[in-house]
Amino acid sequence: MNKEILLSNSLGNKKEIFEPLDKKNIGMYVCGPTVYDDPHIGNARPIVIFDLLFKVLKCKYGKEFVTYVRNITDIDDKIINSSKEKNISISELTEKITKTFHDDCNYLNCETPTHEPKATENIKLMIEMIEDLISKEYAYESEKHVYFKVKNFKDYGKLSNKKLEDLIAGSRVDISEKKHNPEDFVLWKPSKENEPYWSSPWGNGRPGWHLECSVMSKKYLGETFDIHGGGRDLIFPHHENEIAQSVCVNNKKFANYWVHNGFITISKEKMSKSQGNILKIDSLKNKYNGQVLRLALMSSHYRQPLDWNDQLMEECYKTLDKWYSCYLKLEKKVLIDDDDLLPLYDDLNTPGYISVLHKLFDKAKSGNQQDKEKFVAGCNFVGLLEQSKDEWLSFKKGKIKISEEDINLLINKRNEARNSKNYDLADKIRNELLDKGVLIEDKDGKTIWKIK
Repeated sequence: MNKEILLSNSLGNKKEIFEPLDKKNIGMYVCGPTVYDDPHIGNARPIVIFDLLFKVLKCKYGKEFVTYVRNITDIDDKIINSSKEKNISISELTEKITKTFHDDCNYLNCETPTHEPKATENIKLMIEMIEDLISKEYAYESEKHVYFKVKNFKDYGKLSNKKLEDLIAGSRVDISEKKHNPEDFVLWKPSKENEPYWSSPWGNGRPGWHLECSVMSKKYLGETFDIHGGGRDLIFPHHENEIAQSVCVNNKKFANYWVHNGFITISKEKMSKSQGNILKIDSLKNKYNGQVLRLALMSSHYRQPLDWNDQLMEECYKTLDKWYSCYLKLEKKVLIDDDDLLPLYDDLNTPGYISVLHKLFDKAKSGNQQDKEKFVAGCNFVGLLEQSKDEWLSFKKGKIKISEEDINLLINKRNEARNSKNYDLADKIRNELLDKGVLIEDKDGKTIWKIK
């Protein structure tokens, strides 16, 4: 496809044409989970959004030329506190939550990133980066802590488009007498008793949270790479601090494009423990097929807020149920028309692409094989309709009590009964299907079915 990809770059806050550093070596780094608790629906949004961007980049440049890195934070204050609350070891906790995270990714039908490094596997590189920052006078040691000198980096605050004093005033700054200035952030800190630690020139301890992404992005993508992504809540301080560390240690630009997704609210309320409205992905698995969540997460533009509610879920459920009436398994590769992909190339305009799918479905309803193939291919491109119809039906919230094969057998028997003018039997079969949660409709000489 010759059409350019457009992305809204948070660095400058404008939509720009995506121009890769190297068309045969495109790198994207996305901040992954801190594995202290089961992922919630807010965590699901970046999982799906950057999975879609990964697909678009591969479509444009070729899958062998795109590297997608998503880290796992497996050492952090939240993890330590959670392990104490649950009375289990940190390793047991992080392994359990990491598995849950991967299960959730599979449930949402997301591809596996090219690399998924863990923080604990890269401590040595973090220590080396801290030493480098100290030698270049961008960091200092104070009572077994190491801090980054924020005022020594003149572009601090450029990503969030705020002045340093405003950022500090509006955030929760860790006040400590060990710091030279209140805005300085920690690169290394000593571990408390019974906490995990690693040996370092500054004593036994562990790295600050921000450091790991600077280290792991450099390890897998180099000193400068194309796209850095994450939730909008990470812009400050996490991504500001990443930029400061990386630019100062490498003396090069860190990432060319910064892509951030908006927040999710629950019935117009911000998700928070105090509100008691944290909606875990796992809690939805027995109620909905993962494709319903995936479509719901695509229903709003990624930069805009998304309100999660029962009506949204029901609408997405009904849409997919309707689309599955045209399901078929593609036996060959079906090319998607370039014009149909244009919304996704325009800053991942998923609502626009969903409109395209509705139009393709309207054509596919005629029964034309080629139109059906184009529709299904369009859905497959964004991770929808990749399961068989039987798999879809098995998730129908307990409404389906019959296989697709048996549905079609009963429809054929009903059609035979109608042709023989045995209308009592035809009505009996219709009612039997209705009892099993299946509605049938005679249209244009054909009988179609859908879930009640």
